Amino acid sequence: MAETGKTIRLEVITPDAAVLNEDVNFVLVRALDGDLGILPNHAPLIASLSIWPLEYEQQGQRQAITIAKGFLEVSNNTITVITPAAEKPGDIDVRRAQAAKDRAEKRLSDLNSNIDVERATLALQRALRRIDVAKKYGGQ
Repeated sequence: MAETGKTIRLEVITPDAAVLNEDVNFVLVRALDGDLGILPNHAPLIASLSIWPLEYEQQGQRQAITIAKGFLEVSNNTITVITPAAEKPGDIDVRRAQAAKDRAEKRLSDLNSNIDVERATLALQRALRRIDVAKKYGGQ
């Protein structure tokens, strides 16, 4: 059991599952207007999130999960992240992420095709973040 006042509850929720529900010591997340560091007993806050890893410290170990946009709320010593997609490093299939990266890069480089540039750019960002988290924190 975590010591009161030294941890904050981190919940990461997607439409499909609760990806994370842990007591942590620190959270670092990228909001649309910059990075946010959140410690226990943080003031209430709501922020929109970018496609970026959410890093957290738990028992002296730095860990991360991927976040594909969404929003974050801090309230009552709990951080709740609602996102369309999130993955722990061990759940990331690096080959699949690399294939998604390659497809997105190919779409973006083909100037003759009629593609949705924003959608391809977001797919590329998601793939790059998944690859980064898997390599740094131990994916498949």
